[in-house]
Amino acid sequence: MPHALTSRDSTMESRPVGSYEPTGIDVLIIGTGLAGLVAALECKRKGHNVRVLERNADINTAGDMYFMGLSATRFFKHWPELKEEYTRISLRNAWIETFKHSGEVIIPPKKVADRLRAQGLNPDTPPGEFQMRPLVYKMFVNAVEKQGVSVEFNRRVVDYFEDEKTGKGGCETDDGKRYEADVVIAADGVGSKSQKLVGGQVRARPSGRAMWRAAFPIEVLDKNPEVKEFFKMMPNKESIVRTWLGPSTYALTLTREDVMVWIMNHDVTGTEKENWNNTIDAEEVLEGMDKMPGMEKVKWAPIFKDLVALTPPNTIVNFELLWRNPQPSWTSPGARVVQIGDAAHSYLPASGNGATQAIEDAISIASCLQIGGKENIPQSVRAHIRFRFIRNACAQKLGFSNAELLQDTDWDKVALDPRRAAPKLPKWVWGHDPEAYAYENYWKAVESMKKGVKMEDETAFEPNYPKGYHYTPWSIEQVMEDMRAGRPVELGEGDWE
Repeated sequence: MPHALTSRDSTMESRPVGSYEPTGIDVLIIGTGLAGLVAALECKRKGHNVRVLERNADINTAGDMYFMGLSATRFFKHWPELKEEYTRISLRNAWIETFKHSGEVIIPPKKVADRLRAQGLNPDTPPGEFQMRPLVYKMFVNAVEKQGVSVEFNRRVVDYFEDEKTGKGGCETDDGKRYEADVVIAADGVGSKSQKLVGGQVRARPSGRAMWRAAFPIEVLDKNPEVKEFFKMMPNKESIVRTWLGPSTYALTLTREDVMVWIMNHDVTGTEKENWNNTIDAEEVLEGMDKMPGMEKVKWAPIFKDLVALTPPNTIVNFELLWRNPQPSWTSPGARVVQIGDAAHSYLPASGNGATQAIEDAISIASCLQIGGKENIPQSVRAHIRFRFIRNACAQKLGFSNAELLQDTDWDKVALDPRRAAPKLPKWVWGHDPEAYAYENYWKAVESMKKGVKMEDETAFEPNYPKGYHYTPWSIEQVMEDMRAGRPVELGEGDWE
């Protein structure tokens, strides 16, 4: 029988593994990124039968830092051990400082908690936090292993399929092996082979931008006392994020007790690839920093260049930033294959939203499948997409707006209001609870679908995107045209603040 909404669900109090009755739904997850790992955990908790396929020989836990939004961590209340570990590895007492690229201090060091208080926010529940990707991934990998979820490695998926008569979805690997399940969750990232089945290939568009990224042991700074002193931690060994804003670039540095991270946005140079293993030499970065537009008048701070020069060989990744239009569909015709995470929607790093929305997707699809039950899987998949598509399209567009802000800071305005030097992080993003939202609105969404109400015309429940916004299709081409013409990215109607 379909799950009935109860007061216990609506308040979403802690319900750990074992709280839900088995659904009998066989779920096959493709990929072990954040979306895939969290989907495995949440599907297990919601009583589904879970299997995972991974194309590589192991799970990649390498990387540097990224932003994790509050909406992606609310589900930790159901996983006490995860919550404890996440708290331990988080930058809980972090500081932040903002510079011009030249080294001039714009906003002096201040505790993130104090900045939040000044904005009327609760520092105990911040909108989000910078996290170290390796630590968070290892945390999730360990949790999946502890739950005994079956993960098959070296399973390179080359095709997806579904059989609406038997109510099965599936995939085929490069060695000809076929897998079937009641529902297949494609969490295998950008370029997923599921695109052909769900709505055609979404072509990547060059953004003209890339990111130099590096993370290395903090002991490397011992080689240059001046760099070590400048990029030191704060009192009591508290971490600090330093942001650097230039006329055509922005950068971040993170100093932790164990690691030093730096990231810089730049125009393409010809050596970038959309590949985390694409490393380059420090000399290429140093030369590129001098050639950036706008550097003729004021060069990069020498101390930052010294930090780059210290970076160990084979450490700096030159990652190309490609743009993709919001795709029209995330699911196969019979709704037995569904995309989540980057497979469904890719983000620019400036959005601070890629990891957050991937995890939200995972929580939402696991919840919808549990609510609807085994006999209503297509209905549940479509309800999930109704909850997620417009929200993600808005978050993607917000990412372009933030990139524009960071890459071309108007220092006259920043001098009047330092908040203009920070990207937008509105409450409609971080205030969301994807699990509670699914339980509160699932049956309302089902009724709307039965009545033929279009997703963009939904009024049966509160939107989880900017209030007052009505979705209309948009394209990267429009955004790029505005940016080239010096016009601000047009976000659209509604409250985006």
